[in-house]
Amino acid sequence: MSSVGLLYVGAVLCINGLMLIGLVPGKAAAAMNLFVGGMQVVFPTLIILGADGDAATILGASGLYLFGFTYLYVAWNVLTDAPGEGLGWFSLFVAACAVVYGILQFTMFDDPLFGIIWFSWAVLWLQFFVLLALGNAGIEKWTGWFALFLGVATGAIPAFLLLTGSYTTGPTEAIVASIAALVLLILAWVLGKAGSQRAANAPAARPDPGQHPDPAQHPDPALNPDPAPRPV
Repeated sequence: MSSVGLLYVGAVLCINGLMLIGLVPGKAAAAMNLFVGGMQVVFPTLIILGADGDAATILGASGLYLFGFTYLYVAWNVLTDAPGEGLGWFSLFVAACAVVYGILQFTMFDDPLFGIIWFSWAVLWLQFFVLLALGNAGIEKWTGWFALFLGVATGAIPAFLLLTGSYTTGPTEAIVASIAALVLLILAWVLGKAGSQRAANAPAARPDPGQHPDPAQHPDPALNPDPAPRPV
């Protein structure tokens, strides 16, 4: 992945993480998803067209589409209020591909650090699948915090290391990255659980007795079905 594209993948992961946590409204996040999604479709297309059939270059560019289509899909869902199941199942496909790309970093590109980065993305996109396709809204905030952390740890930081020529890779860096990813996943779970607990304990607003109750805020489950999980 190009260092410039990686930087903005980090940016949109942060925005989408904040959206899932509840700090950024969905429509406010749509623009960044459109910008980065479009970039992650145009850039690999230009790289492939200029690759002159070089298999390694084409392989390296092919993974960018996974991110581009994800973010365009997010923007589509937000702007059209479409349900998230389609994006959820696509996220399972992305997660499986991310595992393959991670393995290839070890076997073909001799870049174990980036292999771990791909594996961490596989975990995140698997969370998107569980959240959106399976409808497990209980992991929404956990997923949001992990997306936010990975936006910095697997996007912004390695991008700046690559841009400044400071990036190094090897078994030691891969081990450190593996430990860091696990710590971030656990920390995201702790923060997500705490956030969900606060939301559950928040007092419900009392309806105005002079008005008809709003079904969207009514305590009766029959009038207030669980909303579909928001897109990532």
